[in-house]
Amino acid sequence: METGNDTQISEFNLLGFSKGPELQPLTFGLFLSMYLITVFGNLLILLAVSSDSRLHMPMYFFLANLSFVDICFTSTTVPKMLWNIQTQSKVITYAGCITQMNFFLLFAGLDNFLLSVMAYDRFVAICYPLNYMVIMNPRLCGLLVLVSWITSVLHSLLQTSMVLQLSFCTEVEIPHFFCELNQMIQLACSDTFINNLVMDLAAVLLGGAPLAGVLYSYSKIVSSIRRISSVLGKYKAFSTCASHLSVVSLFYCTSLGVYLSSAATQSSLSSATASVMYTVVTPMLNPFIYSLRNKDIKRALKRIVGIPAMHGTIVLRPKTCP
Repeated sequence: METGNDTQISEFNLLGFSKGPELQPLTFGLFLSMYLITVFGNLLILLAVSSDSRLHMPMYFFLANLSFVDICFTSTTVPKMLWNIQTQSKVITYAGCITQMNFFLLFAGLDNFLLSVMAYDRFVAICYPLNYMVIMNPRLCGLLVLVSWITSVLHSLLQTSMVLQLSFCTEVEIPHFFCELNQMIQLACSDTFINNLVMDLAAVLLGGAPLAGVLYSYSKIVSSIRRISSVLGKYKAFSTCASHLSVVSLFYCTSLGVYLSSAATQSSLSSATASVMYTVVTPMLNPFIYSLRNKDIKRALKRIVGIPAMHGTIVLRPKTCP
């Protein structure tokens, strides 16, 4: 198989959303606003968790990691797109495209794994509240995050190394606003059977396994909540995982929507627009979901900005899972 170096390819063209220059200022302003909100909101979550000792718990440790990953995830695509709009250029170098694709796969995988880990954390908290701090000890929490990083790094390196073996035509236009793996494979001039096979297997294993873990955790959580006799007890138990459930639903529904829309319409513009939902909108909304639905985060944020907050803690002791 020919390598990418044999084709002497040096750059790609990112077509983005619109070829009309009249819409570029609107697109620039919209994405710049969303990017700044994403970075600022997730930085606030990181600051709140690190500065408030009452948030030094497993749940908020994972949330801080998710906020950091969301900042990196968005930063792999949006700044380059904003730069291209500002300079009125669609060009990205071959090395830059490969690097962007690698980091996009890395942080997308981390988002997926961390959401699964956070679902397990909520499962332990609701189903085994008395043993929660014993089970979710610092060593296990660190190990879960470390395994997520290692798996994501290995996956991104595998996919990147396989793309490096592909040959491309001398003039390549990517109908997207970033170098997405599937688009790169479709534009290759050489045989891509192995690349498509590995990509599909990775989607099933690395995408399906975390999703299965989330579904299993919440099936046990629902079973445990149903065994609580009082309505108030059910509400309190559900409220401890409502924020995470909202984020999980947003992430997986938008991700699934991207692939369904791509398969149904075959439109590059529709695919790029759908991708915005999980690459930009979801990381932007995560801080709002956690800050609006979580009393501990709201209290910490009020303390940061100097607003007095009422103190009080409710200890939940729902029944254990069957």
